[in-house]
Amino acid sequence: MRAEIPSDPVDRERFPTDVWRLVESAPGPDEDLGLTETLFSVSNGYLGVRATPEEGRPTVSYGTYINGFHETWPIRHAEAAYGFARTGQTLINVPDATVLKVYVDDEPLILGSSDVEAYERSLDFRDGVLRRRVIWRTPGGQRVQVDTSRCVSMTERHLAVFSIELTMLEGSAPIAITSALINRQDGTDEYAVPTVAHPDSGAIQDPRQAGGFDERVMMPRLSAAEGNRLALGFEAHRSQMTVAAVADHVVRAPADASTVTHATEDRTRWTIQCNASSGDTIRVDKLVSYHSSRGVDPGELADRCDRTLQRAASIGRDAIHDAQRAWFDAFWDRSDVVVTEHGDASGRLDGDPVALQQAIRFNLFSLAQATSRSDGQGVAAKGVSGSGYEGHYFWDTEIYVLPFLTFTSPDVARNVLQFRVHMLPQARARAAEMAIQGAQYPWRTINGEEASAYYAAGTAQVHIDADISYAMVKYARATGDEQFLHVGGLDVLVETARLWADIGFVRDNGDPSFQIHGVTGPDEYTTVVNNNLFTNVMARYNLEQAVAVLTSLQATDPSEYALAMERLTISEEEVERWAACAAGMRIPYDDHLGIHPQDDFFLHREVWDLESTPPELHPLLLHFHPLVIYRFQVLKQADVVLALFLQGDRFTAEEKLRDFEYYTPITTGDSTLSAVVEAIVAAEVGHHRAAREFFHEALYCDLANLHANSADGIHIASAGGVWAALVNGFGGMRQYDDGLHFDPRLPEGWDTLSFPLQWRGHLLQVAVMPEAITFTSRAEVAESIDMVVRGRAIRLDAGGVVRVPLDNQGARIDRPLIAPPKGRRPDGTRMAAHLPQPIPEPLTYAHDTGSLPVIRDPDEGMTLG
Repeated sequence: MRAEIPSDPVDRERFPTDVWRLVESAPGPDEDLGLTETLFSVSNGYLGVRATPEEGRPTVSYGTYINGFHETWPIRHAEAAYGFARTGQTLINVPDATVLKVYVDDEPLILGSSDVEAYERSLDFRDGVLRRRVIWRTPGGQRVQVDTSRCVSMTERHLAVFSIELTMLEGSAPIAITSALINRQDGTDEYAVPTVAHPDSGAIQDPRQAGGFDERVMMPRLSAAEGNRLALGFEAHRSQMTVAAVADHVVRAPADASTVTHATEDRTRWTIQCNASSGDTIRVDKLVSYHSSRGVDPGELADRCDRTLQRAASIGRDAIHDAQRAWFDAFWDRSDVVVTEHGDASGRLDGDPVALQQAIRFNLFSLAQATSRSDGQGVAAKGVSGSGYEGHYFWDTEIYVLPFLTFTSPDVARNVLQFRVHMLPQARARAAEMAIQGAQYPWRTINGEEASAYYAAGTAQVHIDADISYAMVKYARATGDEQFLHVGGLDVLVETARLWADIGFVRDNGDPSFQIHGVTGPDEYTTVVNNNLFTNVMARYNLEQAVAVLTSLQATDPSEYALAMERLTISEEEVERWAACAAGMRIPYDDHLGIHPQDDFFLHREVWDLESTPPELHPLLLHFHPLVIYRFQVLKQADVVLALFLQGDRFTAEEKLRDFEYYTPITTGDSTLSAVVEAIVAAEVGHHRAAREFFHEALYCDLANLHANSADGIHIASAGGVWAALVNGFGGMRQYDDGLHFDPRLPEGWDTLSFPLQWRGHLLQVAVMPEAITFTSRAEVAESIDMVVRGRAIRLDAGGVVRVPLDNQGARIDRPLIAPPKGRRPDGTRMAAHLPQPIPEPLTYAHDTGSLPVIRDPDEGMTLG
């Protein structure tokens, strides 16, 4: 049973509300340092910097990451078999440039042990700049104000800017500021403290976290410190990826200031020293550039860094911050979702409306930071805010992140999809290895090769092929960029359609159907099954769209169609087979319960009693062997319910309600991908309170660390799902093949829900109110837009406004969703809920002279035979 979440689960004494900033008013305890390092991280999709303190400690996990910069390692299977993933890939640290240590009268500023009179740290969503102010009373009695800032540039992809300004409020003393570039990946920090980035081998048990390395990873290739410049360059030992980091320093200090530098192969250091009296200010702007490659010499990369720094130095920190503000102004103009509340019938609000708006913007801001300058790379499950899931790309991108990008930043969406196009050769090679025609995309990867060592919940999730194709088609239809589909996208559609046609087969039991066996759907608590509903529904759409795009190309550009047929060796008979496979696709349905079974055997399993499962046994994957979980009807995340959303026009309203009410009570929410989908479908079918609760769970996923692993990085897919819960769930927007549809479900107590959408070159502003939905065109193009609101066709002219009255906000169902499924299975047996009882301590075996061991239960002292 999911734990109840307070209306505002954030400590507002420490994190006061602000609609445009995440603010910390006091340093936190050591136990949540990892969380705040994630929450206050800054990134641009290419480069990410965790919010470790400028002083270098206290810290849980140093982290400066470049999207896709990884090390490889051989996967050692206890019992290997043909086709198992052979090479692991792990995101690794690049040189850390965050260090800007302060010494006053030779005493260091160290949060947690220094006498701090005032403190505030804030991450501003309007410009992406992390700022901190500390007023420090030194042991010698001086009072010093230390202001720091850092940002990763959205306009200069390879640039980060760190700044420190020290003002002597009272007293006088010698001052020193030390800046460094440090290889954190290999070994300890400068205080000889082991870091999370280099854990003890085998120490990490949680599969959501990244593992460590036993040997040195970063091979030194460049180290220099001269004047105000520092540089380091490395080559990753196995992957042979290369990186260079170069830092320049712009100084404003008293006339007696002097500098000194020092360099070793893993560390370069620059120090400025001077004397300061009351009222004096010393400012250091540290401009840092990173360039990486699959094998370019680090010296060449350092030259590229120099050019980046020359541009940055020519305009200075303040102009860089101004450019950052202008970039975010444009982002928010096309992306901001605004909610206003008045409370329910009694005037009561579910929490602080300022907190609600802050949390919404935090999630949208996280999406901007994870994607905007990915520029041809994928989007990792944690973006570049942490090493969780080893920096791998999953289906998270296509299903949870791409919709947000498609409707707010289509250029970024296209770049991300191009990454999958470029990965097609490896997917073809993987399909050949799996004895399958077409292409099989890896379940988790960085470099395009499969990196999932556990095939049952990894490689078997073949639905990723359909997810990628789905995202490509939805992007092209939403933007009008049909060229994308006709060029690179067509290759992906064709090769993924070939896969489905090959792994499926026709079975004729009096009612012929096309079936797909031996796959795993989104629910990783049920694996390697026949006819997973989600997989079949999405594969059907994949096959249909491959046929549709080829048919469209034949009609609009016959010569290009002929070239494509020849280039991809497609025959007309093959295309006809795809259409037949789609038309005959088996979609499981059970007449006894009136629901769609998750797969052919799902209803034959026992039912897990989630209502009686204590919170300390969640997530189940950390407390029960997979085979225990696989025996039960219990879901890690929404599976059938996700299909109801993504292919909503293929199910009736009655089917959606019955399916939702069946599966929700047996869905654990152990995955952060679940609550957002449940919120969307709950809103559609009328479970308005559940919709609000699921949305609330997703909204605070990271801000309140609800899954206890936000220290490993932001859950980017959940952040994308927050946008979807607002726009698709409460806003009721659906993109079907015939265009945009709206059927709003505004929560009780909300006055308005307003959001922008980009649709085929138009920028729309949508405002949902209890009594109406309003569309405002912000486009300068001449074409009008046709949409559908609750079955009524409407037309919006360029620059126009359309207001559509609403009679209601849909059905309001108040019955609870906590009872486990009951009823009879297809074979007539009755279902009842059970809870496996884990043994709290391992059993010990006491040897005796008999033929059987004597097993002693340490809790009961009983002898079992």
